[in-house]
Amino acid sequence: MQVFVARQPIFDRQQKVHAYELLFRSGIDNYFDHFDEDQASSKVMIDGFLSIGIEKLTGGKKAFINFTRDLLINEYATLFPKQFTVIELLENMELDEKVIAACRKLKKLGYLLALDDFIHEEKLDPLVALADIIKIDFLQIKGDQRRACAQKFGSQGTRILAKKVETAEEFNQAMEMGYTDFQGYFFSKPVIISGKAIPGFKLNYLRILQEISHLELDMRRIEAIIKQEVSISYKLLKYINSALFGFRRRIESIGQVLALLGETNVRKWVSLIALAGMGEDKPMELVINSLVRARFCELAAPKIGLRDRSQDLFLLGMFSMIDAIIDRPMPEILAELPISADIKGALLGGSSRFRDVHEAMFAYERGNWETFSESASKLRLDETAVPALYQESVEWANQIFELA
Repeated sequence: MQVFVARQPIFDRQQKVHAYELLFRSGIDNYFDHFDEDQASSKVMIDGFLSIGIEKLTGGKKAFINFTRDLLINEYATLFPKQFTVIELLENMELDEKVIAACRKLKKLGYLLALDDFIHEEKLDPLVALADIIKIDFLQIKGDQRRACAQKFGSQGTRILAKKVETAEEFNQAMEMGYTDFQGYFFSKPVIISGKAIPGFKLNYLRILQEISHLELDMRRIEAIIKQEVSISYKLLKYINSALFGFRRRIESIGQVLALLGETNVRKWVSLIALAGMGEDKPMELVINSLVRARFCELAAPKIGLRDRSQDLFLLGMFSMIDAIIDRPMPEILAELPISADIKGALLGGSSRFRDVHEAMFAYERGNWETFSESASKLRLDETAVPALYQESVEWANQIFELA
């Protein structure tokens, strides 16, 4: 049975990812021909996660996994490694002695417990006493209630997670209120400051991106520019001499690197390194997610009849968060990059096949399964092939990040 898995990052107060919430769908229709849907769900979830490997999906970070009441009391949680797992209890769970007993047992075994979409009621106090993490939905809880939750439950030593934090303003507010963990898409939106100049080192990277985006590459000019930027020279040599390429002899010059890579891979690797360089002062999840998106779009290309555009689709994913990385509006950035009209149009919201790929990628990573299915249908993309593409993309991005 096919398992679809998406992941959403969870940040600490330094804006570093320390966990992911894993969202899963059992199959194309989310339907089980089984007498017990919970047990069927658990089998799909366990088989999928054990075959994929939680540590691969999360890069060795903890995974928040949602559990229903029946999954909890039937002790399916114990099949997951405690060092990688946070048991997340759903807000609509029926609370009784069996649930409390199951939670106590998990705590004794060393598992962490999280309460999802928490709204305080006295009947929940036994769970509050056991919880390691309480998640507060910022779309549901407003104003002074947010602060009250952090003060009341954070003072007990429990970690308080602000969920659905959509803007930098909300993130800063949650920080000031004492929240310890954060989940949402605040990190993927640019913070535009009027008149803000781009730092010099980011301008260098942007100039390199401009150069490699030309229809015809001037390798001598590219080599000269790269040699002027020590960090790109270092990283490019590091990449080319890694196990990713498997060259038997050590490559020691930028000229050799460019000759060995060829135009297609020069565009890919130099843009990757430049983007990572521009994101050094931002949450690294921006760069990692850009890498996942780039690889995902590239791998999807031959599946939707766009094999000859795989490089452009790679750049589509790569540049999809560049506005947040540079903190400038997307139209302003794209006006300076001579990339294809298809990429620009898709990133600016125009209707096209490239935009459909962008929407499918965007929906999948957020676990918006209905929207994903609609986009996949437009593309005639076989949904059953997508989990493997996503898994490969995550593993590839983690591998690249380790080399950075």
